[in-house]
Amino acid sequence: MTTITSSTSATTTGDAANSSASLIADYELFLSILTTQIQNQDPLDPLDSAEYTNQLVQYSNVEQAIKQNQNLEDIIATLQSNQSMSYVSYIGNEVTADASTTTLTGSQASWAYDVTEAATGTFEIRNSSGAVVYSGDIELDAGSGTFNWDGRTDSGQQAVDGLYTIAFDVKDSSSRPETVRTQVTGVVDSVDWSSGEAVLKVGNQEFPISAVTKVSSPS
Repeated sequence: MTTITSSTSATTTGDAANSSASLIADYELFLSILTTQIQNQDPLDPLDSAEYTNQLVQYSNVEQAIKQNQNLEDIIATLQSNQSMSYVSYIGNEVTADASTTTLTGSQASWAYDVTEAATGTFEIRNSSGAVVYSGDIELDAGSGTFNWDGRTDSGQQAVDGLYTIAFDVKDSSSRPETVRTQVTGVVDSVDWSSGEAVLKVGNQEFPISAVTKVSSPS
């Protein structure tokens, strides 16, 4: 089932609402104290009306500023909601994204890669904690290819399912470093906005929308 998940903006206006409630409480306290002072003032030494009028004006200005901030937060929340909904168009379309991290599932993980020149060197596969679990020598032909891993670690054990990241350190025939570009291509199943950034799910993989390099109709 294709879905899009969007975090609610309930907290977006929370700061302004809390500030407004606090201001109202302080304002009411101020009026209560001011009323008491007026009632008990010395007729021969009355309160300075200009001073408390100035305080009233200051409270009024702060209240207006908080209301303006709340309106701005409402506008921002609306824009964010509209933006998240625009990512619905990714669902059902095929995307290509930079993805050096993939998921090991059922003793199978693979990385699509592209390299300009044929190259030789080494590779490392790290788990989500950053520890190297599998490494070795590698020879890559020029062009596109796929690196497959059966989940076996350097110690001969089976790695647990999860996220694993591959890194290549290779050089061409002239001993010049070659960049190996990894990528993932697939149809978008869902979009998750709950983290604050749009995250696309393609099969068992998830990656931020900022990693997308190509979008096309499914072949």
